[in-house]
Amino acid sequence: MSETGQQHPLTVYIWIWILLFVLSSFSYMVDYYNLQGYLRWSLILIFMLLKAGFIVAIFMHMKWERLALLGAIILPTAFLLILVGMMTLEADYTFLARDVFFVEQDGLLEGGNHHH
Repeated sequence: MSETGQQHPLTVYIWIWILLFVLSSFSYMVDYYNLQGYLRWSLILIFMLLKAGFIVAIFMHMKWERLALLGAIILPTAFLLILVGMMTLEADYTFLARDVFFVEQDGLLEGGNHHH
């Protein structure tokens, strides 16, 4: 009995490994050049998602899998990212609401019920 499976050229894996190395270098350059703010976090997240995508697609062989299996991996991840985005918006709202209703002025808290 011979085991049948997909054989992929070794060069594909080498090129992806090199690409992952380059993307990791870009991630480290973000720190090296001391980028700050939204640019820093956007670049870090972009490089992270690209690396994760290449690892899943090539090294976990998802590029060659059926669409149903891809949906089982990609759809839950997309829903989780949407949920995290919604929680981030809610956190900003809560933070801003605290700033509006619990502002300290002259040593006293404004808003809400408080007894002295």
